[in-house]
Amino acid sequence: MLFQLNEDDFWFPDPLLAEEDGLLAIGGDLKTERLRCAYAQGIFPWYDESTPILWYAPPNRFILLPQDLRISKSMRKELRSDSYRITYNSAFAQVIRHCALSPRKGQQGTWITEDMQTAYINLHQEGFAMSVEVWKKEQLVGGLYGVICGKRNHVFCGESMFSLAPNASKLALIELCTSNRFELIDCQIESEHLRSMGAKVIPAKSYYQLLQT
Repeated sequence: MLFQLNEDDFWFPDPLLAEEDGLLAIGGDLKTERLRCAYAQGIFPWYDESTPILWYAPPNRFILLPQDLRISKSMRKELRSDSYRITYNSAFAQVIRHCALSPRKGQQGTWITEDMQTAYINLHQEGFAMSVEVWKKEQLVGGLYGVICGKRNHVFCGESMFSLAPNASKLALIELCTSNRFELIDCQIESEHLRSMGAKVIPAKSYYQLLQT
């Protein structure tokens, strides 16, 4: 069953009622209050300019527990080199813009629309979204952004990352995992790259329990 949302309230249906592909609802808006309600229940928007706003709650979740992080020998060497400087929340708008412009294998265009960028920048300004930036001297060469959620603000829902220099996005993720800020990182989209770093698939029910712990 596909649910129709309206702009009069921020109600969402039970995420376990989503379709097999995770599609749960359609419509609504990207107001900060609605986004917060969505992420608190494990729901997120994913659409492009050719469709209305679509809301997803996949049957399985791809997560990374910081204690499970695997750092390769080459990355450990990179960490010791001090070739890059890492910051938090110093260039959120730049990070999300780079993520929107980065080409993705097998994809045309981007799901990070102008409206989506504006919505997450607003979410960041309210303190509910954050970015990690990787700099080489004064040039932004990589980073990631995502949403802070969970009952104790202990979950980071990663939205996207980009890299303009070797290993830059990996450095951002390693920094996030080793910062002790979060107990769980929701990677959303499964990939061999993240699996090699320790990410794994868990059932949606398990994810919702971790989210509400």
